[in-house]
Amino acid sequence: MRFTGLAALGAAALAAFGLSLFWGALPLPPNVILSGLFGQGEAALIVQEIRLPRAALTLLIGGSLGLSGAALQGLLRNPLAEPGLLGVSSWAALGAVIALYFGFSVEVPVSLPVAALLGAAIPSLALLSLAQRDARTGPMILAGIALSSFGGALTALMLNLAPNPYAISEMVLWLLGSVRDRSLDDLALVLPFILVGWALLLSCARDLDALTLGEEAAASLGVRLPWLKARLIAGVCLSVGASVAVAGSIGFIGLVVPHLIRWIAGPSPGAALLPSLIGGALLLTLADLTVRIIPSSGELQLGVVTALIGAPAFIALLWRYRSEA
Repeated sequence: MRFTGLAALGAAALAAFGLSLFWGALPLPPNVILSGLFGQGEAALIVQEIRLPRAALTLLIGGSLGLSGAALQGLLRNPLAEPGLLGVSSWAALGAVIALYFGFSVEVPVSLPVAALLGAAIPSLALLSLAQRDARTGPMILAGIALSSFGGALTALMLNLAPNPYAISEMVLWLLGSVRDRSLDDLALVLPFILVGWALLLSCARDLDALTLGEEAAASLGVRLPWLKARLIAGVCLSVGASVAVAGSIGFIGLVVPHLIRWIAGPSPGAALLPSLIGGALLLTLADLTVRIIPSSGELQLGVVTALIGAPAFIALLWRYRSEA
């Protein structure tokens, strides 16, 4: 991808971040927003405790989903691969639902993201163990599908056994995904996990490019496939697990963004990683702005909007690929 294209994508993401700071239920002039960012003025509390965490989290979560999707599609050489394929999203959601079910999140609010992170660690450790024993990608895909289905089934069981309608409502709303009412504490909790996950995934770029030649050819070039899988699975666990921990389940970003980016970055999986990170951040921020713009009695959940946008976009991509073929 040319530097100018990457710079334009980054500038668009920063512009969307700035618009997310300025846009809200209470109209505030730009100078008040800027003063509030530095803790000055009457709007400092609104800016720092409401708008800044929401804008920053959309960038981080969107970037995590886009980057993870591109990395998984490169590793598995499957254009339909996305973060939910390994079961990380479903088990992180299960951990959060357990915290809601037993009321831990009411007594200790931080228990919700912590439980989600612990849930994401379960399928990741299982897949890491498998990656060390078997270097092939096929068993890992099958194991990820099985883990994802099992995590989803356990989540459905928790919903079925929920003690009261209020608990069911809380679980369902959380599963639909949102960054509304998140705080700087939430941002501080997940930021280290996401940044370490990004570093691990971005470090796989050269090995993913070599893997396009085939596993045997990549091994002859010095790629250690078990080590590549371990880094990539750990990166997905940390970044996606932390994202689900704070925002719930948000779909289609990791599936659609790498395909959109390849129109600019080309077919190289390594070259698509950083643009997919920026593109995911941009797309989720725009989706969150759409959530605020759409008139409704209550704010729509972010996961619903990404599905409404992502599903038609992916169908259009498939149609384009079919026409080109």
